[in-house]
Amino acid sequence: MDDGTLPADLVAGLEVQSATPVSGGDIARAYRLETPHGPLFAKTHPTPSPGMFEREAAGLRALREHAPAELGVPQVLRESSRGLVLEWIDEGSMPSRPTEVALGRALAHLHGAGSRTGRTTFGGLGEGSDGDSHGYLGSVAVDLTPTDNWAEFYLHRRLEPLVTRAVGEGRLDPAAIDILSELEPRTAELCGPITTPALLHGDLWGGNRLVDTAGRNWLIDPACFWGHPEVDLAMMQLFGGFGPECLDAYQEVSPLADGWRDRVAWYQLAPLLVHAILFGGGYGDAALRALTRYR
Repeated sequence: MDDGTLPADLVAGLEVQSATPVSGGDIARAYRLETPHGPLFAKTHPTPSPGMFEREAAGLRALREHAPAELGVPQVLRESSRGLVLEWIDEGSMPSRPTEVALGRALAHLHGAGSRTGRTTFGGLGEGSDGDSHGYLGSVAVDLTPTDNWAEFYLHRRLEPLVTRAVGEGRLDPAAIDILSELEPRTAELCGPITTPALLHGDLWGGNRLVDTAGRNWLIDPACFWGHPEVDLAMMQLFGGFGPECLDAYQEVSPLADGWRDRVAWYQLAPLLVHAILFGGGYGDAALRALTRYR
């Protein structure tokens, strides 16, 4: 597949008439497939990490199951270890006040899936200790082994491994290890009030939200897991792309706990660390500043 051709097992029987490269993120190769039944979207990778596409497919299915009707999530039509084929989305409208309000309300409903289903553990999409134990943020592997303690999950499954890797690869000042260790006794306080596990998109920056020609919001490229709802909201504020009406509408449906503004930087640590590992630059310094503010 080094020549960029589509894996035969992924497109067999789809009657693909043409495959045109399109933008589709920093990791995968993306194509618009023309078929007799309409266009489809395909994404592939020449050397995918184990389970990368399977995890994304599972996340898309979970989002489709629990999202309200007004929030679109592309249907998984084909899945293999080397790629996905999804329904095509006709992008059109730019985000506007109505789409921001609709997204905020829909996201609050999505996050409430844990309450509606009686979810008790944080982590992978599966149930119990034998559920999904690994996933990805971008192409960085993360531990999703379930636990019923959110603070434990966020510290030991998310921050500690990412800090250790970023320091080991020279992308983060080694002082971060000592600072995180210093903060460990306060982890529960820093994570905020205990909450029911929320179904998270997991990588909700502006590029992973589309608005179609009819003005409907869509979520794409998820890194789903069960976690704290403020994780998605902090990510949305990290790189921009969402209007203030979105958060206001979210809070009309599901008010955030007191002190949530003070926790934004805490929950931005994980994506900053992932970006430091993948891209270097100033992301390591930004992560260190975010960590230091909680000393």
